[in-house]
Amino acid sequence: MNTVVFDLGGVLVDWDPRYLYRQLLPTDDEVERFLAEVTTPEWNAEQDRGRSWDAAVKLLSAEFPDHAELIAAYHHRWDEMIGGPVAETVDVLADLRNTGAELYALTNWSAEKFPIARERFHWLSWFQGIVVSGEEQLVKPDPRIFHLLTDRYGVQLSSAVYIDDNPPNVEAAEQLGMTAVHFTSAAKLRVDLNSAGLLLNLP
Repeated sequence: MNTVVFDLGGVLVDWDPRYLYRQLLPTDDEVERFLAEVTTPEWNAEQDRGRSWDAAVKLLSAEFPDHAELIAAYHHRWDEMIGGPVAETVDVLADLRNTGAELYALTNWSAEKFPIARERFHWLSWFQGIVVSGEEQLVKPDPRIFHLLTDRYGVQLSSAVYIDDNPPNVEAAEQLGMTAVHFTSAAKLRVDLNSAGLLLNLP
């Protein structure tokens, strides 16, 4: 087994809208309420599915006109939600690369915003292929987006390790025959990869 497929957000990239909204709202309680009731995960997921950000902001601002400026910030200041790389996991990625492993990424990410990540993180060029949900108008855990790895890059799912911090995505990968790893930390990831026969020759 020499093929590893990474999720990006929460595994290799530290992305969190709180980084932005803690600058815009006075208390953590107000931040949490805004993210839970206005710019909800479900609303954001539609941009990951391919909806344009202009359309998303217009739709939500019509529903919450008093929050229109804050809603627009989610789009126009989106880059401030990126805290940076998850350095320890990037080290794991580098070690896998050095072993000659085949590396791919499968991410729920807006097609409009993914170029920001490509510009910021040079190590994205290490992947032989990246499937971005917003470009495909499919989001995990839909099995069809996993099958794109096979259709486009020839990845045999039954011979690949899949890494994700979202349990439903891990379960979907398992059901497709992948060796699925629930990411919680880079240290545990190393243990899990060793169990799968990878990184065995590395400290």
